[in-house]
Amino acid sequence: MPVLKDKHILLGVTGSIAAYKAADLASKLTQAGAHVETILTDAAAKFVVPLTFQSVTGHKAYANLWSDDAHVIHVGLGESAQLLVIAPATADVIAKLALGLADDLLTVTALAARCPILVAPAMDGGMYEHPATQANLKTLAERGVTIVGPAEGRMASGLMGRGRMVEPQELMGHIRFALSRGGPFVGRKFVVTAGGTQEAIDPVRFISNHSSGKQGFALAQAALDRGADVTLITGPNNLTPLVGVTLINVRSAGEMGEAVLGECADADALIMAAAVADFKPETEVGQKIKRGALAVYELRLTKTADILAAVAEQKERIGKPTVTVGFAAETQNLIENAREKVIRKKLSLIVANDVTAPDSGFFVDTNRVTIVDGAGGASELPVMSKTEVAEAVCERIERLFMKKGW
Repeated sequence: MPVLKDKHILLGVTGSIAAYKAADLASKLTQAGAHVETILTDAAAKFVVPLTFQSVTGHKAYANLWSDDAHVIHVGLGESAQLLVIAPATADVIAKLALGLADDLLTVTALAARCPILVAPAMDGGMYEHPATQANLKTLAERGVTIVGPAEGRMASGLMGRGRMVEPQELMGHIRFALSRGGPFVGRKFVVTAGGTQEAIDPVRFISNHSSGKQGFALAQAALDRGADVTLITGPNNLTPLVGVTLINVRSAGEMGEAVLGECADADALIMAAAVADFKPETEVGQKIKRGALAVYELRLTKTADILAAVAEQKERIGKPTVTVGFAAETQNLIENAREKVIRKKLSLIVANDVTAPDSGFFVDTNRVTIVDGAGGASELPVMSKTEVAEAVCERIERLFMKKGW
């Protein structure tokens, strides 16, 4: 479910040096499949010309209230848009929006709009912190406008502070989230796990695995795109946080198990994509182990708790989560091992992949998986990006929900 595909987004650009970022944002939205029309204020057109936006979007960019196209163009734009994004939004335009002024095409269209509005402020730090600006932003937020940013950093004045427009990639996440709230999973809580765990040997060493967390993050994003309320429980990783998730960072298998059981108590679905350690050191040494003259150091391991087995026990008592999806990284007997796990752990589905394949597993952005259902039926998928695998898994979950009458 590419959430941006064929969406009509209206992009308002105001007179800030950050207008150049708006051109990048317009390009990224268009590449994601959105139809982007742009309105530039007169001041914005002095920073970036309308032709720039027409070139990257393939749609008209408006810069004059009294256009030759129609005398009520603002009504058509406001009625047809699914989201109005004003980025960058200067202090002047924010004040006009708060007061309901309508003296140019952008502000009059904002009054006519029947869609959600997202505003990304951009101005000098002192202007942003001014009580008038803060009051205006509070007024807009109380009306349901989403305010994104601003960020900390160096501004055009040369001063450091809070006032920079957030980067286009971050704005994309907020736009994606705003457009996803009417999806098929709306009102449903999903718990998704991602990444590996770290099992401490001493204060500086640990046992872990090669999991990057990419597949779990892709699954969380796919559930978000369908309107779910997503709690993402993740081990250590270097991935960019997802806009809209409730993030819980954990380190060990024990911490992850505790978090999963707590969050699943009222969850509609659990997608257990994390590569949780099966073993941990029997004891954690309180001080760093010195190499010294040791020729050999013996490390005794003990099993970690089986999180999915604990989830199954909890589900028998309270009926939650309704749907449970496991993952199995295998190096041999893929289907046989997956079928055994799906039954033993009482799963709705299990997603199995052979991590020895060069195009699947930990170090690549693709995956080759087989989805095994609760009855043992197997569906082998071709090589896909991890994003596409996440879409396929969420489609299967959607079908399970439909079977249950949701």
